[in-house]
Amino acid sequence: MSRKPVNKLRTDESRDAIWALIREVKGELTLRSIQQETHLGRDTVNTYLTGLVNAGYLKVTHANGGFTPTLYLLVRDIGVDAPRVRKDGTEVTQGQGRLQMWNTIRVLRDFSSRDLAFNASTDLCKVTESDAKHYVYYLHAAGYLVRTRISSPTAQARYRLVGLKWTGPKPPQIQRVRQVYDPNTKQVAWTEGVDAGGDE
Repeated sequence: MSRKPVNKLRTDESRDAIWALIREVKGELTLRSIQQETHLGRDTVNTYLTGLVNAGYLKVTHANGGFTPTLYLLVRDIGVDAPRVRKDGTEVTQGQGRLQMWNTIRVLRDFSSRDLAFNASTDLCKVTESDAKHYVYYLHAAGYLVRTRISSPTAQARYRLVGLKWTGPKPPQIQRVRQVYDPNTKQVAWTEGVDAGGDE
């Protein structure tokens, strides 16, 4: 079965819900208790718990033996944002470039796609100019960015962030159905074919 788009998921159907529950309980949890609270499948919960254990966020305080369930305890709390880890505990880096661009957009007063790619790149995650151009296109269409000027026909367009459009630390996501979803507001900010009131 295909995975539902993130804006179609209920809050309690996401891994964020698992992490939020773990932080809220501040005590030992079982896989079953998390399943019941989040309405997630056993395999999904088990995979994430295994990843959190392997990454050092959780520890097993009692291993499964007979009829006694495995108990998990939070030992490393990094805040409200759920750790993005694989089952083996390694960090998921997909989407890191978008996060770096979103943070950079907030800092830069005026930029082109080339400026954004250069300033958002790190040694661990390089942002290409084409990636930046793609992201800028959608953020502009959704009304997050306004075009400031084009100095000449051959020059790149320049943009700035609309102040009130800084909705939070999570980068707006471009979905396959050609729309922009904002995980901070948990709303679709723009859908292709629907005017967002931009400056074009």
